[in-house]
Amino acid sequence: MSVRLKLLAAGRSSSLLETRFDDDRPLDAAGWYEAERAAPVLCRLAAAELRYCSPSARCRETGEALGLRPLAQPALRDCDMGRWRGRTLGEVTAVEPRAVEAWLADPRSAPHGGESLPAFISRIGGWLDTRPADDAAGLLAVAEPGVIRAALVYVLQAPPHAFWRIDVQPLSVTTLTSRSGGWDLQLEA
Repeated sequence: MSVRLKLLAAGRSSSLLETRFDDDRPLDAAGWYEAERAAPVLCRLAAAELRYCSPSARCRETGEALGLRPLAQPALRDCDMGRWRGRTLGEVTAVEPRAVEAWLADPRSAPHGGESLPAFISRIGGWLDTRPADDAAGLLAVAEPGVIRAALVYVLQAPPHAFWRIDVQPLSVTTLTSRSGGWDLQLEA
């Protein structure tokens, strides 16, 4: 049995432009426009038998704009950033410079009171590992870029700090396949 999971990065929101932590803002006008413009290319994703999304507004709206009707999965929420939620890195650095330094230097730290990076990666990996193994079922998840980055770190068994080296663009598609209990990254032409 094998599983083929396509991860679709959510469309653009104003929080993406401002780089806010764990912000639940909806798609902005540019995000709706880009999703609607990409729909003819991304409509093939609707063939997935099981369609999920992160519970954030922009993931749900991306799914809606593409006609995917995904089911929100609480386990696919972005990393819990505790008291930093909704703030920019600049705002947090201005009031908690040492906490930001500790957080960037040690992936195990969570000075914001939320999840550590390894805990986040583990949560996303746990979700991946509980997907149904059915050859007939294609899977799709519309997710936050951070969720996709965490999934890639988990699949590649990379160290947690590799999370910061992965760039996920809005509306990009990443394919993961699972056979015999392990995951592989599949790049498509």
